[in-house]
Amino acid sequence: MALHELLQQDRRLVILRVLNEMPGYEANDSILDAALDAYGHNVSRDLVRSELYWLTEQQLITLRDVNGTQVAQLKQRGIDVATGQATHPGVKRPRPGE
Repeated sequence: MALHELLQQDRRLVILRVLNEMPGYEANDSILDAALDAYGHNVSRDLVRSELYWLTEQQLITLRDVNGTQVAQLKQRGIDVATGQATHPGVKRPRPGE
């Protein structure tokens, strides 16, 4: 597997895990961008939004637009993937105890 694929899968897992820790299981793209930075993924807001759109297509999150800001909310399947109770192609599986 190529390095860019590993980074992509890890970014997606980080997004799901951050949403899993948020009240109401939701956060906007700005918060998610800052969280990715904190986890070592210094990426553009455009790339964050691309990952959010992909996660939406996979039915792991829902997205809504609030005055140009994307707000993501975790779905039950996304919770299962974030916690390692389920796997999904394209999302890194968390290690036990993470």
